[in-house]
Amino acid sequence: MLGHGADQNLLIASIMMRRMVTSLEPLYASPVDIRTEFSRELTDIENEMRSVIGERDGQARELYEQLSYHLGLDNADGPRGKRIRPLLGLLAYRSLGGDYDLALPGAAAVELGHNFSLVHDDIEDGDRERRHRPTLWAIWGIPLAINAGDALFALSRLALYRLLDGGVSEGRLLALMRRYDETCLALCEGQFLDITFEQQTDVGVAAYMEMISKKTAALIGAAIEAGAILATDDPEIHATYRELGNELGLAFQMADDVKGTFWSSEQSGKPEAGDLRRRKKTLPIVWAMEHAAEADAARLRSLYAPAEEPMSDAQVDETLEILVRCGARDHAQSEARRYRDRALSIIDGLSVDSEPQRQLRTLVEAVINP
Repeated sequence: MLGHGADQNLLIASIMMRRMVTSLEPLYASPVDIRTEFSRELTDIENEMRSVIGERDGQARELYEQLSYHLGLDNADGPRGKRIRPLLGLLAYRSLGGDYDLALPGAAAVELGHNFSLVHDDIEDGDRERRHRPTLWAIWGIPLAINAGDALFALSRLALYRLLDGGVSEGRLLALMRRYDETCLALCEGQFLDITFEQQTDVGVAAYMEMISKKTAALIGAAIEAGAILATDDPEIHATYRELGNELGLAFQMADDVKGTFWSSEQSGKPEAGDLRRRKKTLPIVWAMEHAAEADAARLRSLYAPAEEPMSDAQVDETLEILVRCGARDHAQSEARRYRDRALSIIDGLSVDSEPQRQLRTLVEAVINP
């Protein structure tokens, strides 16, 4: 039994830990306002998305209202994601082909496809909040949310067909659609790993890297490669842009792991320490299980043992303390920087005009700026 002094020390430690969590925000604060820097591009992407969704009448009209709500298109100030993936695709196309109007349907397809996965992720993870408002399933229920996610996937495929209207050849479109379908399958594989890892205690860094390569890096890599596919038939250029996206995708997920582990709800837009509460195998966790002191690693495995109930506040605080003490937080941040810098190095080596190169670099640095 703990005495009064020990109880007080635990309370102080908990307060200190939560202050440390809050202090992380500047590490990933962007020096660039993406919506200001790329306002024209984002407006064009969202107008294309609205055009794909369309104004639907009939008894199923509410379905499209659900989609608009999830996408943040239900009003001018609706909360939305940064649209990083379609932006990257447009900037990749611009770096190789000039004006990006032809590539807009591809950008819309990428964002609609990404959001189909988010709708399903929210259901699978039980998340009731995204971007500081209720998730789609939390309002309309799981069956209708699953259906809405499926509709987003179908619309993403229909968006690709619109490329034909802009003069894209059927052969180039077919190559793009094959890449898109391969990417969607990789997303499903990555999500399978992410979910099943929650019931395992022996997940290492290598397994984690495979999971995020499929769950996150695959789509970002494909989004950038799509811009290259629409601009040129050169497979070496396609491979270079795909590698750029893969490196950025790994960095993006590692940075997101830090947010989901250490950031407050106000900072991340998601439940505080939501990844810990669900015992997700993020980079700080899997690295700590391999590198923490024996006693800390053993305690971490105990805290992360499969359980029906999410972690309690006390367990979350204890886990955070172990992660900070063993250096897992610093390691995850360092790895996010390292992969970010690898992506920047590829951009610097592109044989393209300086302005599109600058824009690509600006966007990458805005996404991850430790």
